[in-house]
Amino acid sequence: MTAPTKIAVFASGSGSNFQAIQEAIERGELNAKVELVVTDKPNAFVVTRAKNFNIPVLALSPKEFASKADYETAIIEALHECHVEWIVLAGYMRLISEVLLMAYPQRIVNIHPSLLPAFPGKDAIGQAMEHGVKITGVTVHFVDEGMDTGPIIAQAAVSVVEGNREATEMAVHKEEHVLYTKALQQLLK
Repeated sequence: MTAPTKIAVFASGSGSNFQAIQEAIERGELNAKVELVVTDKPNAFVVTRAKNFNIPVLALSPKEFASKADYETAIIEALHECHVEWIVLAGYMRLISEVLLMAYPQRIVNIHPSLLPAFPGKDAIGQAMEHGVKITGVTVHFVDEGMDTGPIIAQAAVSVVEGNREATEMAVHKEEHVLYTKALQQLLK
């Protein structure tokens, strides 16, 4: 077996996708090693999840930097120290700039809770429900300079539970946890 691919997981919230990825690694379903969890929200629950797995966390508040470029440069320095090969966005609620994109060309992936190109950006599940669609889904894609516009890697459909946002969100998150692991395993081979 080849050496595990060194990845960093970026998250801004609870970190359920991070946990699903780490559990898949521990089960031997994903040949990777999370070297670092990066968050822009120092109080996010993903920090607790990472500590529970003994994974280092880089928690930086973007407001503490003079510019987005300075913020991302600080992240890149930490990623290089950990020899990170791929960046995995898992609920990271910031657009990635050219600084990070150039440091990791075609090696930054994201998961989005819709069948892109439908419902990009924030609150994709809410957008889907407002439009009355019967099917939404999950998309894994490469990150480019746009918002959820990069080349699609994998998608899976999820039925909308009419009038029940919570049930729809649970179904979407369940599919995210499965699809992201499968897509990452294919990419990292």
